[in-house]
Amino acid sequence: MTNIYHLQLVEKCRKNDQRAQMELYDAYCQSMFTTAFNMVKDDALAQDLMHEAFLKAFKKIESFTGEATFGSWLKRIVINQCLDWIKRKKIETVELKEHLEPVQDETSWNVDPEISLNEIVRCIEELPLKCKNVVKLYLLEGYDHQEVAQILDISEVASRSQLSRGKSRLKELLTARNYER
Repeated sequence: MTNIYHLQLVEKCRKNDQRAQMELYDAYCQSMFTTAFNMVKDDALAQDLMHEAFLKAFKKIESFTGEATFGSWLKRIVINQCLDWIKRKKIETVELKEHLEPVQDETSWNVDPEISLNEIVRCIEELPLKCKNVVKLYLLEGYDHQEVAQILDISEVASRSQLSRGKSRLKELLTARNYER
C-alpha cells in the first residue's frame, strides 16, 4: 500500500469508516506490535498496549496532520503508550547525572558477526532504564536525537549522553560474553 492510499484511508477513518480502520490496523499491526514488544518485552502486554494505541489513534485521528507518515505518527503513539505503562508501573530508574560526555567513535568497536540479534537485545534489556529507552528508540526504532528527546521529554544533549552511556555499557556486557572482537 502506498502512502497516498493510507492518507485516503485516514480520511475515511475521520468519518468513522470501520473498514478503513481495519485496513490501517492490518497494514500496521505487525510493525506496531514489534515496537511495543521492543519496549515491554512481553507478548500479551505488547498486544494490549498496541491495541490501546490503535484505539487512541482512531479516537484522535483528527490530530493527524500528515506532516509525518501515518506509520511514524502511529509509532509515536505506541511508544508513548508503552512509556506511560512503564511510568504507571513505577519501574525503578537509575538516576543519571546530566553532563556532557564525548560521543564514542562509531567505528571504535565491532561486534562479532556470530552474535545473534536476540543476544544483543537481551544485553540492551540489562541497561539502566533511561539508557535502555534511548538505545531502543535510537538503535532499534531508528529515531534521531531530536525525535528521541521529544518522545522522552529530555534534551538532545541528554539523549546523546544516555546513548553514549548505553553503548558503553552494552559494549561491556557483550565483552563479558566474549562477543567483542
